[in-house]
Amino acid sequence: MQPYCKYPIFVAPKMNTKINWDIMGITTSVACAIHCALLPVIVSTLPVFGINIIHNAFFEWGMIGLAFVVGSYSLFHGYIKHHHSLIPLLIFSAGFVFLILKQFFHSAENWFLIFAVPLIVSAHYYNYRLCHRSKCSSAHHKH
Repeated sequence: MQPYCKYPIFVAPKMNTKINWDIMGITTSVACAIHCALLPVIVSTLPVFGINIIHNAFFEWGMIGLAFVVGSYSLFHGYIKHHHSLIPLLIFSAGFVFLILKQFFHSAENWFLIFAVPLIVSAHYYNYRLCHRSKCSSAHHKH
């Protein structure tokens, strides 16, 4: 409120929205898999128009960075606040190693993705399950 004013000019509404970071992590991993596996087949005509997002290094590293930020936040949150299990972090790390390797070994890119995406998605799913099984008083889930 402003001083000397008995009516507030702006009152922010209370928002009770919660972000499920595991679902966001799964979504970004699947989006990355779709981009890497299906996009070259579907949009093979884009280079004709001068557009190259299939092997654009900036876009690729941006997607990897997004997956890392969302995944790390989600999994560390689950570890610290809910279940204290390192298994989801280890699974995520293994998947992320494959994701990084695909950037350096382009000839085996799809082979690395075959392992990277399921491992990263599995880490988020396992983290999600562990968070909901834990008996805590967090507002992030109901027991």
